[in-house]
Amino acid sequence: MIQTSHTLLQRLRQGVDDAAWERLVRLYTPLIRGWLRRHLPQLDDVDELTQQVFQVVVEKMPAFEHAGPAGSFRAWLRGICVNRVRMFWRERPPEWRPDPEPVLQQLEDPHSDLSRQWDREHDEHVVRALLEQIKGEFKPTTWQAFQLLVVGGCAPEAVAAEVGISVNAVYIAKSHVLRRLREEAAGLVL
Repeated sequence: MIQTSHTLLQRLRQGVDDAAWERLVRLYTPLIRGWLRRHLPQLDDVDELTQQVFQVVVEKMPAFEHAGPAGSFRAWLRGICVNRVRMFWRERPPEWRPDPEPVLQQLEDPHSDLSRQWDREHDEHVVRALLEQIKGEFKPTTWQAFQLLVVGGCAPEAVAAEVGISVNAVYIAKSHVLRRLREEAAGLVL
């Protein structure tokens, strides 16, 4: 069984664990790069900036304390991104504009629409990636029932008929997948 995400954060805090770092980078690189490209399109080197964000994460992770409430890691990572973009911008010539400060100030405000959008995109991305990661742990019928019921929004009776299992088995499939997803998402989303 794959280590849970909360355990992943603990493993990262404790020191060198190449597999844990590789997993974190694989999980978060598409999210950070996509966000930077979409919200700060004037950036000339998104890949370099993404790498700088991860360098700060590596440096600061041993001191990271999960505060308990949902989104602690997400907010911590958002803060690192904001600060790294700000530093990146300061390293550019003064005539190199437009200034990202209005966007960065919105991100720093946890109540702004942009900050809430970051949180939503983060959670959706992480859940999708984690679902893809755990998919192979389930029988095809279990996975199909979960997808149809939870993702597709189909009625349990319709799912049971389509997959060829009982309605009770549909609910059990949902429960098993969600339990496993919660284990993986602990500390990252939940």
